[in-house]
Amino acid sequence: MRSLVTGGTGFIGANVVRALLRRGDEVRVLARPESDGANLRGLAVDVVHGDLGDRTSLRAAVASCDRVFHVGALYSFWVRDPDLIYEVNVEGTRNVLAAAEEGGVKRIVVTSSVAALAVPRKGEVVTEDVPADPSRILGAYKRSKYLAEQVALEAAGRGVPVVIVNPSFPVGPWDAKPTPTGRVVVDFLNRRMPAYIETGMNVVAVEDVAEGHLLAAERGRIGQRYILGGENMTMRRLLEILAGVSGLPAPRIRVPYGPILALSYANVAACRVTGRTPRMTPDTIRMSRHAMYYDSGKAQRELGLPSTPIAEALRRAVAWFTENGYVRPGIRTR
Repeated sequence: MRSLVTGGTGFIGANVVRALLRRGDEVRVLARPESDGANLRGLAVDVVHGDLGDRTSLRAAVASCDRVFHVGALYSFWVRDPDLIYEVNVEGTRNVLAAAEEGGVKRIVVTSSVAALAVPRKGEVVTEDVPADPSRILGAYKRSKYLAEQVALEAAGRGVPVVIVNPSFPVGPWDAKPTPTGRVVVDFLNRRMPAYIETGMNVVAVEDVAEGHLLAAERGRIGQRYILGGENMTMRRLLEILAGVSGLPAPRIRVPYGPILALSYANVAACRVTGRTPRMTPDTIRMSRHAMYYDSGKAQRELGLPSTPIAEALRRAVAWFTENGYVRPGIRTR
């Protein structure tokens, strides 16, 4: 079995690549020439250069592949040019699906996100069946994932063998950038989190997300969506678990919503001048008012999605960030 993975140099993609290799697949990875290949170092994979915007390179990449795992995306809650995020996430998905359809690929797994699903209302735990209201989707990233998912559903509707997976907030190894979720862990470890904003999220081990991709390819129903999630928890609970696995104290000060929203506008304004990436934006602060709770029961029932305890997932994340130089010297973790 030969599988193509787009975004294989990234966080989820690198874990999908490793899961495929453990299954004995031949793995091809599509990567831009300038991509950092550190996450694939030492792995027996065929790296081909291309771009999600270049259909010619995509046709060459899918040639002779049985399956395509389209993991590649621009995962950021702030970009200077919002058009870029739509170009990569929406049009890139359209291009990958077109190339895979032309190439006669037998199964395509599109990595969407819980960001594409309905925004939970107070006290609600969202499933795949809750209809999304596009007007309630905040930010270019979330809107782009919603639109990319519509592209995938349209393709499935005309017979393209597409299955969609919706990871929640993964944690674990190979989060090299790191992602916004991993940044919470890194900031905690580096003692850069004197206070926190209370919110709710669904946290999942990235290894479970990777395994969910393979299970979706093997057992998923065409045109269906599967939430790849773990445990719903508050930010306070997440920080308490991090404290337990790292041996570092959790922040106790809860910051009110209003002052932080004002500060986020100032942060974005400053970053437009300095060229740096803001640590928070008005959209992310507004999103924090919603507890992003999701139910992955469908993936557990139909796919056999595994469920790693979140303490173990965070322990692996702490170990990986510590061993790979993300933690300042002098800070000791367990």
